[in-house]
Amino acid sequence: MYRATTRSIQVTAEPIYLADRSDPGEGQYFWAYRIEIANLGEVSVQLISRHWRITDANGHTEEVHGLGVIGEQPRLEPGAAFEYTSGVPLRTDTGIMAGAYLMEAEGGERFEIDIPAFSLDCPDTKASLN
Repeated sequence: MYRATTRSIQVTAEPIYLADRSDPGEGQYFWAYRIEIANLGEVSVQLISRHWRITDANGHTEEVHGLGVIGEQPRLEPGAAFEYTSGVPLRTDTGIMAGAYLMEAEGGERFEIDIPAFSLDCPDTKASLN
């Protein structure tokens, strides 16, 4: 698991390689990733948008921007958490993802929180630093 905390908002990421959705012979690799966003602070916040940077082993980077996550813009009261699962394809057997969520605190202040960088590695791939 990978974890980052920004302004009392904790983001935990867990990638899972999906062999049944991958076809290495065709250069297609697929991962699911589970994200938990926990409000450890004393003020309610709402997730407004996301920004991902996805880099494969060849150095190709794709940037993804969008409102909310999985069609939702969850509001997190103090002590609450929101969890979702999504997925990402790559053309290589290893890569890395990182990014940020734009949050809005009660009262209207907007700020970014870090999504921890996490490694996407096939179980059969020799580990390397991406």
